[in-house]
Amino acid sequence: MSRFDNNNIIPRYSFIAAIMTLLGIAVVLKAAYIMTVKHDYWMEVAQQQKFDSLVVAPNRGNILSDDGELMASSLPEYKMYMDFKVGGEKKDSLWNEKVDSICMGLHEIFPEKSVEEFKRDLEEGHQKMSQNWPIWPKRVDYNTFQRVKALPIFNMPKLRGGFHYEENNARRRPFGTLAYRTVGDMYGAKDSARFGLELAYDSLLRGKQGITHKRKVMNEYLNFVDVEPTDGYDIMTTLNVQMQDIAEKAVEEELKLINGEVGVAIVMEVATGDVKAIVNLEKCGDGVYRERRNHAVADLLEPGSVFKTASMMVALDDGVVDTSYRVNTGNGQHMMYGAQMNDHNRASGGYGTISFSRALQVSSNIGISYVIDEHYKKNPERYVEGLHRIGIAEDLGVPITGAAPPVIRMPKKNSHGQYTNWSRTTLPWMSIGYESQVPPISTLTFYNAIANNGKMMKPRFVKKVLCEGEVKAEYKPVVLKQQICKPTTLAKIQDILRKVVTQGTGKKARSESFAVAGKTGTAQISKGRGGYKAGAIRYLVSFVGYFPADAPRYSCIVCLQKTGLPASGGTMSGWVFHNIAEGIMAHNLNMDVSSARDTVSEIHPVGMKGNLESTSIVLNHLGYSTMSKWSNIANNVPFWGNASLKNGNLYQLHQTDLASSNTVPDVVGMGARDAVYQMESRGIKTKLEGRGKVVAQSLHAGDPCNRGSFCTLKLEYQ
Repeated sequence: MSRFDNNNIIPRYSFIAAIMTLLGIAVVLKAAYIMTVKHDYWMEVAQQQKFDSLVVAPNRGNILSDDGELMASSLPEYKMYMDFKVGGEKKDSLWNEKVDSICMGLHEIFPEKSVEEFKRDLEEGHQKMSQNWPIWPKRVDYNTFQRVKALPIFNMPKLRGGFHYEENNARRRPFGTLAYRTVGDMYGAKDSARFGLELAYDSLLRGKQGITHKRKVMNEYLNFVDVEPTDGYDIMTTLNVQMQDIAEKAVEEELKLINGEVGVAIVMEVATGDVKAIVNLEKCGDGVYRERRNHAVADLLEPGSVFKTASMMVALDDGVVDTSYRVNTGNGQHMMYGAQMNDHNRASGGYGTISFSRALQVSSNIGISYVIDEHYKKNPERYVEGLHRIGIAEDLGVPITGAAPPVIRMPKKNSHGQYTNWSRTTLPWMSIGYESQVPPISTLTFYNAIANNGKMMKPRFVKKVLCEGEVKAEYKPVVLKQQICKPTTLAKIQDILRKVVTQGTGKKARSESFAVAGKTGTAQISKGRGGYKAGAIRYLVSFVGYFPADAPRYSCIVCLQKTGLPASGGTMSGWVFHNIAEGIMAHNLNMDVSSARDTVSEIHPVGMKGNLESTSIVLNHLGYSTMSKWSNIANNVPFWGNASLKNGNLYQLHQTDLASSNTVPDVVGMGARDAVYQMESRGIKTKLEGRGKVVAQSLHAGDPCNRGSFCTLKLEYQ
């Protein structure tokens, strides 16, 4: 017999089951009620606990030089604040105890502001119990932010200490203003591109925004990512930092010398059309030269005599004349349809009768204009069509905002067969570079095609698009014209351009180390309705060419604008071209360092004061042995000192005890790199004057070191 009384147990189980069933039904009904009748109410409650669709900004891509050096990058910057209300009385007592230490720490980080000023400022915020009191008025970089964050109270959690911050991405250019107008810039507050490659490739650099929302969980708001942000791509440009630096310095030095207003220089790689350097310096109101406009691609000015090469090419290619054709230029003055055409040497009697090729060598206005007018005046359309055929009028499609194509007028006739936009003087003056507007980059592209055996390349500014080092897209060199003229015509033009430098007006551009070819140009700049004679006369002086002429690697154009005489493309722009070409070729010489040793004479290298590891490496490359009184000389230990010849090929390395990190070091005798390292490692900002090794420093060695102070280092060759 069962021990359980079924008659008593079964009713109990039935009762429990009924209760559970009723509860289940109640839950379902309640859920249905909430989902229907109370739907709107509970959705409103949810919205109060959740923030939807908060945008997460991606990291903007980097702009790189042709060899991968950073030219523009986004780095985090921080604006720091203090909330004096959090933490209650416990935090207040701690604040009173630590405020002096905090102010001393802030003064060490920001020496521009004294301890007393920091304390006065922070105490004001404390008295006002501000929740958003700025600790420092400007944004700071990550390293500075970490140093501030490590100070007492600031290193506490936000809800206990009150230290909080805003993080922003700031666009930084490691090479400062180098190629500023071409690389471009950003509107910092709006995070939008302003100009240059930043704007042209903004869609690639920007990336895609992410979406996140915050939800309150256990009295804390947590971030929930809905869509991950996609960082922007990096772009690798064709610009070369060293070439850009060489070109900028050469242009700026000449502008200062001639008191010029605008200076442009472009360096292009002949085979690919890669723009290796582009300079756009303009004199500002304070007398300092800066990049404010991309004159190289946007300036529509009459090019002057550099255009004569195009005129000669059209005539030779059409077969209307040969280089041996004789032209009587007279005494340098010639009346053409009531207007006087002058040569630059009219004061000395002109060139007389010369060949067509000689007319280009010496840049004779009369010689070129007479030939073009004589053979095309009845059909000027043929001449202009020839200009389009050889590519000087080509729209290059430069990917920089503001870039303009050349403006070369095509003759037009009305129904009566009369020209509506053409006069009898138009053709002769157009042939020597007036009555047309051509930006410098178009002129250079034309001459680059001459250097490239007639193949015209499209100027290339960007080579690759990268994502985390992986190539996502590649922009190959683009050929605009396979052949701008007949091979026979090209050979004659190339020969004449070499003679312009060796025998003509471009002698200042030549080099003793390699052959140069090119053309000079000097043109008056029209002032709109005021014409050429309104007020002081402004000039555009130019030189455009390529080097080495026997195996061209680079082409270059230099255009300078100045007011008043003297104004000479050959003398002024030609000299800048010379300095750029010499600097680039010297930079491209890949010689082994051992070749620097003189095996004939008994002269030995002099060891300057500096990093002994570098000194040892250079001496060993030159074939000398080194000895020292300590070990680990090449184990990344920063030993400093100088080297002296002991005997034969053996050098003794002498270690020098430098000043402590709290005093100004003695850097006299060091090279620029070591001197700057020693100063800036102590927080001293440096300014270099001259080249060579340090011969004087403005801060006295051994004095107390104040972070943020400036020291001028004077360098000279000795």
